[in-house]
Amino acid sequence: MSKVLVPLASGFEEIEAVTIIDVLRRAEIEVLVASLDEDATVKGANGIGVVTDLHVEDVNVDELDMIVLPGGLEGTYALAKDANIISILQEMDAKGKNIGAICAAPFALNKAGVLKQNYTCYPSFEEEIRKDGYMADKAMVVEDANVMTSRGPATAICFALQIVKKLKGEEIYLMVKGGLLAEFCKD
Repeated sequence: MSKVLVPLASGFEEIEAVTIIDVLRRAEIEVLVASLDEDATVKGANGIGVVTDLHVEDVNVDELDMIVLPGGLEGTYALAKDANIISILQEMDAKGKNIGAICAAPFALNKAGVLKQNYTCYPSFEEEIRKDGYMADKAMVVEDANVMTSRGPATAICFALQIVKKLKGEEIYLMVKGGLLAEFCKD
């Protein structure tokens, strides 16, 4: 079974985090939701609390197939400053494992030095990352090598479905996509 880490920091974007977790679990992908600190409940940007499964210090990178960072301004900055997250991102990249980020979260990938040339993010946040390689609104999801990025809350379903496709294949992707009535997501 594929295993994906979704780390949450205070101020994360709830739509993105919950959508990613939900869609991946529908595809029978094991999702580990981790907190950055000792508090097991992490509050998002809009005050919604999510109970996590473990602390990020307890993550074993060798057991992971992918890490996916949800956005949210405050949450993104916290992820980008967290030594454990930076270490996990760098180790996963060195091992060629899959990395994903949505909305403002490609900022954390850039800080860790794992963001590839082509990417997308929340519009105007490329100013915080870099303009070179920014794909703007050319696609809801941009893949470059082992890194997948997406634009924001409204693209979260399509982003999560592309993760399903990458980890579980076309058949499971189409089954979950059909069940979600997500025909607006491009194959």
